[in-house]
Amino acid sequence: MTENTMAPVSTEAISPKSRTVASVLCFFFGVIGVHRFYVGKVGTGIAMIFTLGGLGIWALIDLIMLLCGVFKDKQNLIVKTWN
Repeated sequence: MTENTMAPVSTEAISPKSRTVASVLCFFFGVIGVHRFYVGKVGTGIAMIFTLGGLGIWALIDLIMLLCGVFKDKQNLIVKTWN
């Protein structure tokens, strides 16, 4: 028996947006949704302005999603690259 030592290939498309930039924007300006404007999600960015990031909870969830690498941009591409 032989083991397959190759890692599984991801079929998810990667966003050209920077995960570092989005994470920093979310950390400092998350309650006003600046990171959402950065990734092209203008509608939810405006909603975050009016709700102050869901009183901070929505912004915190977005930050966790960004740090875990599962946050998606407007084109439904994962914001994954740390550049």
